[in-house]
Amino acid sequence: MTSYFLKRVFYMALTLFGASILIFFLYALTPGDFVDTSPKLTAERKLELKAMYGLDKPVVERYFIWMKNALQGDFGYSLQYQQPVMSLLNDYIWNSFLLAITSTFFTWLIAISIGVLSAARQHSWFDALVTIGVFAAMSLPVFFVGLLFIKMFAVDAKLFPAGGMMTIGSKETGLAYAWDVVQHMFLPVTVLTLLSVGTLTRYFRTNMLEVIQQDFVRTARAKGLKEKVVLHKHALRNALLPAITLLGFELPALFGGAIITEKIFNWPGVGQLYMQAFSVRDYPLLMGFTMFLAILTVIGNLSADLLYRVADPRVRLK
Repeated sequence: MTSYFLKRVFYMALTLFGASILIFFLYALTPGDFVDTSPKLTAERKLELKAMYGLDKPVVERYFIWMKNALQGDFGYSLQYQQPVMSLLNDYIWNSFLLAITSTFFTWLIAISIGVLSAARQHSWFDALVTIGVFAAMSLPVFFVGLLFIKMFAVDAKLFPAGGMMTIGSKETGLAYAWDVVQHMFLPVTVLTLLSVGTLTRYFRTNMLEVIQQDFVRTARAKGLKEKVVLHKHALRNALLPAITLLGFELPALFGGAIITEKIFNWPGVGQLYMQAFSVRDYPLLMGFTMFLAILTVIGNLSADLLYRVADPRVRLK
């Protein structure tokens, strides 16, 4: 187990090194940057700023400087916000993480529950409704669903706030503050869950249909076990194994996919920072956020491999 973990950490380091090269040169070789595109700066001031931030150096030298600083936890300085990139990400990333982890929890809970029932009742009216709902959810664009929910639940019904993370001017603390945040996050979490649950439900349904046709499931039924025990203790445990692979990509995908959702609901997350930084070509911030997604991806893959052992004790990590 220890040797496997150390080997995977070594591969993770190599993967992140390759990702850092792609990320840096993708942005560094793109024509123009924050200084070049600023209309209020004179040519002399642009040259001063480029020298100050090291933008006048050769691109290869800039990469090694950026990589050296990144290994020390310094991903550069945001030219737009005039703050260190890590400080900005630390201020906003937890708001995005709150949306991502909450929607991931509800997505998996709903997808597993509906997928198992749909597979157990194949070709029933419930299975047909699930299939229609899954394809409908997969075909709807996020901006349409987000604006529709704001119109229905915030503007017309006035059940939930239309945007933001908390009520403007609110000085609530403790449970009152937590309840205010929960009310504001209800609509964005619902949108993210609705748009993510379709694909995962279909995946669980397919896995369950394959598993319940295998010999060990028929043997469990022949022993007289209850159908609920057969489905949840025997079939679901085996159907989870292929789905665990998807778990490694869930959080990075949600952080990336939540960018539009955060913009629609004016949620103060890292998606807002990314969109604004992209519009003004604040490359240090863009590189820092993209590198953060790469780190999340490799950590997610490692977590998925370790979860294989938890879901099925027969799996040996070598």
